Amino acid sequence: MTPDATRAPERSLVLWFPDWPVTAYLREKGRAADAERPLAVMANNLVVACSALARAEGVRRGQRRRDAQARCPRLTVVPADEARDHRAFAPVLTRIEEHAPGVQVVRPGLCALRARGPARYYGGEERAGQLLLDVLGGDELSHVRAAVADGPFTAEQAAMAATSPAEPVFVVPAGASAGFLAPLPVSALAASSLVGDLPGAGAGAGARAGSGARGGASASARGGGDLVSLLARLGVQTLGQFAAMEADRVRERFGPHGVRVHALAAGRDSQPVTPRTPPPELDREVAFEPPLEIAEQIAFGMRIAAEEFIARLGAEDLVCTELRVELTGDRGERSERVWLHPASFDASAVVDRVRWQLAEESAALRSGVALVRISPEAVDAASHHAPAIFGSGPEERVHHALSRVQAMLGHRGVLTPDVGGGRWLAERQVLVPWGDRPPQGRAGLAAERERPWPGRLPDPLPSTVFSPTRPVEVTSLGGYAVDVDDRGMLSAVPAQLGVGGRQLGIDAWAGPWPVVERGWDAARARRAHRFQVVDTEGTAWLLVCEGPAWHAEAVYD
Repeated sequence: MTPDATRAPERSLVLWFPDWPVTAYLREKGRAADAERPLAVMANNLVVACSALARAEGVRRGQRRRDAQARCPRLTVVPADEARDHRAFAPVLTRIEEHAPGVQVVRPGLCALRARGPARYYGGEERAGQLLLDVLGGDELSHVRAAVADGPFTAEQAAMAATSPAEPVFVVPAGASAGFLAPLPVSALAASSLVGDLPGAGAGAGARAGSGARGGASASARGGGDLVSLLARLGVQTLGQFAAMEADRVRERFGPHGVRVHALAAGRDSQPVTPRTPPPELDREVAFEPPLEIAEQIAFGMRIAAEEFIARLGAEDLVCTELRVELTGDRGERSERVWLHPASFDASAVVDRVRWQLAEESAALRSGVALVRISPEAVDAASHHAPAIFGSGPEERVHHALSRVQAMLGHRGVLTPDVGGGRWLAERQVLVPWGDRPPQGRAGLAAERERPWPGRLPDPLPSTVFSPTRPVEVTSLGGYAVDVDDRGMLSAVPAQLGVGGRQLGIDAWAGPWPVVERGWDAARARRAHRFQVVDTEGTAWLLVCEGPAWHAEAVYD
């Protein structure tokens, strides 16, 4: 909905959490050691946030990765994760709403409230802002800034430009927004999360421009430059200069959205604060006092919480398809993992995941478990998982059978095959626990599979792969062993294939195709040659010659 430009700005209180992606990473991972090192969060090889230590060494937002690492060689690089930012911000919002309800989430790390209610309740706008900062400071968020002004945009700019660690609260008096915004650069429009998509120069903009340098700038804008760069080329450097432009001229050039941005620059922010609807409390926590060390005791203690968790989801007509399990040890150590399910979780499946995590990640917990938290990572409408009217199909029966066997044997008791990346067929076979996604590499399994692998066998692949490979013998007509020299030349023509005590003739063969790995590592270097061989019985073999030894890697059935 487009804000009404005639509406008077309402007093808004904005809370800004500088470098929130960094804070979210540290809070979720619980790595105190990382807080003592320069850290940067990156997306598309650009810095989107950095810690104070990194900033002190010259790292800045918008820098390329190589430039940031050149300025700070010991920089710790963390990939951006919007889900992590939202997840870490959710409990902070809950904490704020306990003292000042009606919070609008602008983005993770920035939220707005109507200032009128908190100001009346706590005895003034500045006192309300300071109280919220004191509340959040108890949650180890002492770096938060707060500002109050006419409209969320002005309050956002005040929080970012006028606050400091020594003075974290700033109040722009009513009616003074235009004067406060006037000296700020027009780039503040691009940096704001409350402006939205900035309008570009409309068609025919150059025709209405004046002559000389301004006409030249507008002519170049006909190509579609954004508003901020166009204003800079026109010589408009501050919000005050932009606000001084005639509204009619702004409308002609930039349209209704341009008029909206022009009003923001003039301090006439007609956008109201839109409070969020708090999501239902779906998480469940179980605290153990004293801490427990036996997995079966912990699983038994989770049964009631798991049933309540599933019942609460059912009351919202939802099912959980991805479950986050967080385990906290008595000494503060943490184990966190997201579990998947082929269909949707029930109470017994939730308890199974807790038990499996205790078994597989026992090294991360060196003391008894003091707290278990379960929360839905992804949910779906319950109607999408309702049983069929005329009974379940074969796939549903297979799912129930495999899930039941997995519950008895453990997480890796039922495995499904997938194809991964690599040069050798045995390492391309990836076994995935039933219900899990294939293992995700740096770019995902599909991208890992499509990476260039010099020496990889092209399609079609053999259907039977030997792991480990089977030793065979390849000889010439005279019974001499066949091998390959350093130049890839055969010592003789392959004529006989010895497999498991049987001697088979070779009707056809092709190769060799070299496979060279890790030439830089003497301990792990490998040099081999592949051959495709068809014996006299019509069986096609994939053979590997490595030094004097021959092995059968696979068979084309």
